[in-house]
Amino acid sequence: MSTYRFPPDFVWGAATAAYQIEGAWDEDGKGESIWDRFCHTPGNIADGATGDVACDHYHRYREDIALTRRLGLRAYRFSTSWPRVLPAGRGPVNDRGLDFYDRLVDELAAADIEPFVTLYHWDLPQSLQDEGGWTRRETCGAFADYAARMVRRLGDRVRYWTTFNEPKVVMLNGHLTGGHPPGLRDPQAADLVGHHLLVAHGLAVQAIRATGPGLQVGIVLDQHGAQPATDSAQDAAAAERAWLEETFFLDPLLKAAYASGAWERMQKIGPAVRQGDLDLASQRLDFLGLNFYFRHLVGAQGYVARVTGAEYTEMEWEVHPPGLRLLLAKLKGEYKLPPVYITENGAAFHDVVAADGAIHDERRLDYLRQHLIQTWLAMQDGVEVRGYFVWSLLDNFEWTHGYAKRFGIVRVDYATGERKIKDSGLWYGRVIASNEVSES
Repeated sequence: MSTYRFPPDFVWGAATAAYQIEGAWDEDGKGESIWDRFCHTPGNIADGATGDVACDHYHRYREDIALTRRLGLRAYRFSTSWPRVLPAGRGPVNDRGLDFYDRLVDELAAADIEPFVTLYHWDLPQSLQDEGGWTRRETCGAFADYAARMVRRLGDRVRYWTTFNEPKVVMLNGHLTGGHPPGLRDPQAADLVGHHLLVAHGLAVQAIRATGPGLQVGIVLDQHGAQPATDSAQDAAAAERAWLEETFFLDPLLKAAYASGAWERMQKIGPAVRQGDLDLASQRLDFLGLNFYFRHLVGAQGYVARVTGAEYTEMEWEVHPPGLRLLLAKLKGEYKLPPVYITENGAAFHDVVAADGAIHDERRLDYLRQHLIQTWLAMQDGVEVRGYFVWSLLDNFEWTHGYAKRFGIVRVDYATGERKIKDSGLWYGRVIASNEVSES
């Protein structure tokens, strides 16, 4: 049996997002977010659910941080809700909302757990959306101001700051396919939003560094790594085309340029792309967060929907751990990478509470084990991976799927709010304590 030992300073963590766990959607002066509006519009969420209560983390955060301490986590990645802090997106701060994050960070400090703060995990203030949201360049400046305000309050205790989580989802799901708020289906608007997210990132990095010199600043991208379905030249060419689409954010961030196809589309949005924008977007990153769940397998006819004999999660995502190592190798080969954190990795499976009250989620446990082994192998390949964050600490509101899909290493009983660590969470705690992963 092989054992894979990680460096002594490797960061072991778990991740969450504000709208998915906090609840308290209209308490203590919080403003409406685009997800509040979207969920309250009938027909948008599979089971008619909302994040109004979610995991009630807003009221139960001390209990949740106690869980992270019990698991032995060294870091906790969470997002702050922009409309909780700035109900209108700009203007006066809602002190009660900001106080919540102040208390949360203090609780983490008392538990000796490093906070990793994400400033934007998709919950734009609805008031800014009413003005045009991310299609307006003015939103970029409002975001940078929000970033500066958060750093002024928390920067003495929070060293690690992320501007955006998965901007590609904001761009495509929100503005091209319409599956997420604001529910647009407009290709040109999507490209405009993508560019503005890059501008907003650059402005926010500048604002964070100006407000809190010495802080670590990064961004989190979701990547899949386009792999050819066969060894044929046709499939290889199709996979390369798919990969170029996947570099929409990578290239501006790490090369100060758009890939050729993306640049051609940018010309169609005209004056929105200003001189100096790509230099702004390519501010030095202290780290790159990488969210990986499944690979993209591509053939000459397009993406392969299902692989015969492969395992799939409840999200209908293929389980293919080697895809993570291949992706990291591809990134290392094509870019001058900053240090990398695996900021999300996890799986939704149908969990059953056994007669003994335990949750024996062996499939999730093995998913995490195999991906951690691939992370270790990538590190031996020379990729500087500094940490790993399980998605997710808690079962939570899974966006348009409502509460039907459970990703947590801690089970949440949505009727009572009771938390219970699953077998995968107990195993992860042992991994952290030993700083190593075994094959079985």
